[in-house]
Amino acid sequence: MTALLAVDVPSVEYAQLSPMLIVVGVAVAGVLVEAFFPRNLRYGTQLVLSLGGLAAALVAVVLLLRDLGGGPGNSAMMGSVAIDAPALFLQATVLVIAVLGILLIAERHLPAENGGGTGGLDGFTPQAAAVPGSVAEKEATRVGVMQTEVFPMTMFAVTGMLLFGAADDLLTMFIALEVLSLPLYLLCGLARHRRLLSQEAALKYFLLGAFSSAFFLYGVALLYGYSGTFELTGIAEAVAEPVGRSSTMALIGLVLVAVGLLFKVGAVPFHSWIPDVYQGAPTPITAFMAAATKVAAFGAMLRVFYVAVPGLQAGWRPMMWAVAIATMVIGTVVAVRQTDVKRLLAYSAISHAGFILTGVIALTDSGVSSTLFYLFAYGFSTLGAFAVVGLVRDPTGAEDTDMARWAGLGRRYPVVGVVFSLFLLAFAGIPLTSGFVSKFAVFKAAGEGGAMPLVVVGVIASAIAAYFYVRVIVWMFFTDPPPDAPVVVAPSWAGKATVAVTAVVTLALGALPQPLLDLANSSTQFLR
Repeated sequence: MTALLAVDVPSVEYAQLSPMLIVVGVAVAGVLVEAFFPRNLRYGTQLVLSLGGLAAALVAVVLLLRDLGGGPGNSAMMGSVAIDAPALFLQATVLVIAVLGILLIAERHLPAENGGGTGGLDGFTPQAAAVPGSVAEKEATRVGVMQTEVFPMTMFAVTGMLLFGAADDLLTMFIALEVLSLPLYLLCGLARHRRLLSQEAALKYFLLGAFSSAFFLYGVALLYGYSGTFELTGIAEAVAEPVGRSSTMALIGLVLVAVGLLFKVGAVPFHSWIPDVYQGAPTPITAFMAAATKVAAFGAMLRVFYVAVPGLQAGWRPMMWAVAIATMVIGTVVAVRQTDVKRLLAYSAISHAGFILTGVIALTDSGVSSTLFYLFAYGFSTLGAFAVVGLVRDPTGAEDTDMARWAGLGRRYPVVGVVFSLFLLAFAGIPLTSGFVSKFAVFKAAGEGGAMPLVVVGVIASAIAAYFYVRVIVWMFFTDPPPDAPVVVAPSWAGKATVAVTAVVTLALGALPQPLLDLANSSTQFLR
């Protein structure tokens, strides 16, 4: 009995974990809303609950960052979660993107203004569709207007993303990976009643994601067998003092863990799911997934490579060089041949994963800061680009992403054309946009870290990428529209807010990037 009483009781630092606890609490509350609230009250309740929870979590992150005061950070949950500057920067980025993502997802349900928007386009509002047994209710269920379960599922995914970049041991990292992945598999299939592509996207993402998770878990097992611990600092100590142990097992385990992480960021050769899933999933889900998942996955990758295995850099850096080069080259070259706007943005996302990898490979403080800046800037531009894509509809009301049919779109809808062109120019890295500063920062960090060949490949890939981005702009402004040209539906306040904020941030980070660069430069110290 005395021995039992002497066992340490696990301590939970609730204040340190408050951002994640708030979001998961909102997610659970959202499930209860779905179970017990009348159908006509669910939508408004879920929207307020989600936005309020994300705002509260963001405030908690800001308070934790203030209390950190430039220090090394703290360890929570018996060493399984690191509350340090990089983790808090990544959590703030995910939360801001999630707020805009929720607004974009809500756009699918809100009544349209001026006869536009998805709700007005289908002819049903949430209130009309809430009448049980009505034609509106049946049609709303079919087209997804009543799918308010999207909100708690998104919040569960956000919970996993917040934990993924802050996990300080591999087992917690795996749990976070599954928590963020499983809701995304379901979210990708929400349009299954309207498009077979949505079913295909969900199935491909689930199957390939399961394989990547298996690789990740096997790598965790090998690293545990080598070091005797799941903690990243413990693995680093074992690597620094091998005591007669061969590093082969550690390198194999690291490669398998990297497979799971590279799959999430969409790096070659683990990129095949990206175009099909991005095209098939509902566009608001694609926007959220493309922006937020990359932030969380690169956050976890930074922690693994910078905290756990910097001592093995002679083994893993050549592998990551090859992956980064292949990702930049293949993503850029294949994007040139695309004729669908969503698939074009998907291959663009693949090439950008290669650009961000150049910052990770630098293995310096400037590599961390440039990667953090790139993730923040890229997340906003991606979210805004997909938000605009979701507004372009054919005469039947379905999304129209055929690039040839976008001919003359910018002349007929100048605001939409200019805003979408801004995001494309940011992806291309044109000066006075966030993309130029982002690429300059990661290339500079890679050069300082001795990876000049990566910089050369990155610059050439950026030059090639400018061609297919400009090609879309030429189609929109300098080509005659087809007879049955698509229309741009008028978004509600949620869609307008998302597009406006992302456009302003994209311009602001190009013209005045220094405040965010300073914040990123002060957020490079990992808890070790």
